[in-house]
Amino acid sequence: MGVEAHATNERVTGRRWTVRLDPVGRGRADVRVSCSRPACAAQVLPSAAAGRTAAIAHLKAHLRAGPAPRPSVHCACRAEECHTHIRPAGPRERPVPWRCGGAVVLAVITDREGRWWQVLECCSRCAAAHPTAKVVATAQAAEAPPRGDGFRADAPARATPGGPAATTPAFSAVGPHFSHSAAATGTAVPGTAVPQQASGPRTSAPRSARPTRKRPPRGRIAQRLVPHDLRPVALRDELTELGELFRAYQARTEPDLAVLADLHARKAEAFHAWAEVTADTGLRLDAQRAEQAAATARLQHLHRIGQAPDGEGPAVARLLTAPAQWNHARAVLAHVAENAPLPRAEARLLVLMVTLRTAQSGVGNLVGQDIKGLPLRDPEQLVGQLVESGWLGIPGTVEELIASRPESPTRISVPSLTPDEDDPGPFTFGRKLRPKLSGWAQRVVGEKKLRKGKTEADVRLLALALATGADGEGRLGPAGEGIGLDGLSSWCSVDPAGLPDLVDRLSAADWLAEADVTDTLLTGRLTERVLPLGCPLT
Repeated sequence: MGVEAHATNERVTGRRWTVRLDPVGRGRADVRVSCSRPACAAQVLPSAAAGRTAAIAHLKAHLRAGPAPRPSVHCACRAEECHTHIRPAGPRERPVPWRCGGAVVLAVITDREGRWWQVLECCSRCAAAHPTAKVVATAQAAEAPPRGDGFRADAPARATPGGPAATTPAFSAVGPHFSHSAAATGTAVPGTAVPQQASGPRTSAPRSARPTRKRPPRGRIAQRLVPHDLRPVALRDELTELGELFRAYQARTEPDLAVLADLHARKAEAFHAWAEVTADTGLRLDAQRAEQAAATARLQHLHRIGQAPDGEGPAVARLLTAPAQWNHARAVLAHVAENAPLPRAEARLLVLMVTLRTAQSGVGNLVGQDIKGLPLRDPEQLVGQLVESGWLGIPGTVEELIASRPESPTRISVPSLTPDEDDPGPFTFGRKLRPKLSGWAQRVVGEKKLRKGKTEADVRLLALALATGADGEGRLGPAGEGIGLDGLSSWCSVDPAGLPDLVDRLSAADWLAEADVTDTLLTGRLTERVLPLGCPLT
């Protein structure tokens, strides 16, 4: 008895070590990979993705090289009072032996953001209490030595604290294969190998050595977990498959709006069925949002391929193809109308074109032809006024800017558009959309018949306003009800009494048809020729 007690007191706590992924410094992209084992030096990687790959490779190398779990050790989390177990109600209690149980396993746990990975030599009950634990290896029960007192030599023997050490099982050469995606979702890790017991006569294993029964992995879709017991089974499988398909679509390098529309349509149908089964109002609302997303994605797809939404005739192949792009174009025009430093139509047209060149960072390139191609009577004087007002910054003189050529453009800046920590700037569109918007405005302003007719800046400003103020069929105003004259005259920097003359000039240039100017409204429609330049009201 004394020997057994002494052996029990000398049982060691299970191993535990952690591999971490930490940022090197604020505002920097490189990361540091560190391991809690004393012989491991930290590594600095250029990105989070590279750091995560290195951390996983480092952890797998430890698992391949290290020994298998030992059946006689104390559970590693026992020293921390099994924080992952559910505590009984009331004041904190000291842990008792029944909290730990089952075979000793080597488990890998991780946080859901994929920032650290920890290896624990613990009992199977503690491993099951961790929501992200993946069992890598299980310790085999200790074998009893041959005896001559009538007991079978091949009968399984329970491991005793003071008994002989169990034979160390062969450790799998394949370490845990998991990624940041699997860690973030908590799904089963493919490629994780758990050593099996050696084949031989089938015997009844001790209860503590039997493998822990685990539930099948749960599917996830739209930040929702698919219940294990959801019925019918076909609905549960459909939701699980849809979640995987959406994640696969997000990993694509190129979008496919037709595929996305089909996925949203399937999601809407599945969520409607899920809502009927569970009577969950939130699921029903999600289903309605999925229907709207499917319709929007399908409409955008049809616009991109040049087909009509209802199959009735050819659709317009527009220069700007998506509703978000049309809204951004209107936002730029509204910003220029409110913030132009000079009141005249020529100044407003030049401010608009320069704004589109510098919208993202407040700086951009400009050449003399960009300015001389606009209908400006005295471009040098106008550029000089913008520089004097402080709205525009140029490195040299106005004459050098006007004389600059495409092979040596002038770097210009607009301080009011330069973002900083407190003000990200007035526009929210991405870097790739800025040249599209600039090209669209140049196409409208420099349209062939407007250019040949030598129309002034106010006429071209009116063309921009009407291009963004018509519906999908070219009718002016919401539902074809017309556009207010006050807004048009303010944008074009002309008196309301001068608008009819501008409308006549646009009609003569084959921009407008059926135009009618009343005391308050301009009605009519854009001609078929200029519909591709339009940004329809949605």
